[in-house]
Amino acid sequence: MSSSLSPTYDSVAEAIAESTGSAFAISRRTALGGGCINQAFKIESSDGREFFVKENDLSFLPYFSAEAQALEEIHQTQTIRVPRVVSSGKTSSNSFLVLEYLREGSSHKAGQRELGRKLAELHAIEQAFWGWHLDNCIGATPQPNPKTGNWVDFYRESRLLHQFKLAERRGAIFAKANLLLDHLDFFFEGYAPKPSLLHGDLWGGNASFDANGDPFVFDPASYYGDREADLAFTYMFGGFSTPFYEAYEECHPLHPGFKTRKILYNLYHELNHYNLFGGGYANSAQESMSKLANLLP
Repeated sequence: MSSSLSPTYDSVAEAIAESTGSAFAISRRTALGGGCINQAFKIESSDGREFFVKENDLSFLPYFSAEAQALEEIHQTQTIRVPRVVSSGKTSSNSFLVLEYLREGSSHKAGQRELGRKLAELHAIEQAFWGWHLDNCIGATPQPNPKTGNWVDFYRESRLLHQFKLAERRGAIFAKANLLLDHLDFFFEGYAPKPSLLHGDLWGGNASFDANGDPFVFDPASYYGDREADLAFTYMFGGFSTPFYEAYEECHPLHPGFKTRKILYNLYHELNHYNLFGGGYANSAQESMSKLANLLP
């Protein structure tokens, strides 16, 4: 599918030229599917260069800037591959993020193992605090990342309570929410996580494999958090096979309490999906909360 080029798209071409040091004239723009928050396109020039472009309204520019910084920070770890950032900016009507275009291939056992190993290597790099140096977004939901010295406090205030307040604005009140928040420390007894750089939105749709079968991830909502939060979300919608989990555990074994905390960490995403899309995610969140509340002494 090819779409006509808007005159304002000259801003994208100019940003690419400035970043790459080589003139870039867009000869073709092809709409790409799969996203529900941003519009996505592949753009090409007559000399064969290709880039991936995400677009949103002008107010989204700070989120694109934060995403660009997250991708660059993950890249600097020299662990799991991410698309290289080319540029971000705005036209007269939209904000945009330009990335390296990676041709996708297919998943296989070796690629899944490599994905698990590289993710474990990323998580093994200990960070200095909980939170991040920027707020960002998870989907289209603002995600606060204040620098914090205590993980349980951070998860209580900046993750669960934040989502509960957003849900309340939509008219949803969850039973046992206060009980869970007041007793959150219970789920961390005997467990002392270290801050890791997280992808932050690691579901199957944000991980892929290139034409050689090598893994890469994209669309991060990064912050410094408990690595279990990244692992938990990989279970929510599938897309990660047994070799992925085996390779991760071989490199960076998980604590036995992960089975329970997986429910706790995915509660954040269930609440966020309710706040984004409504529907049955409220029921999923309430079921998770009931399971957790039943474990309290």
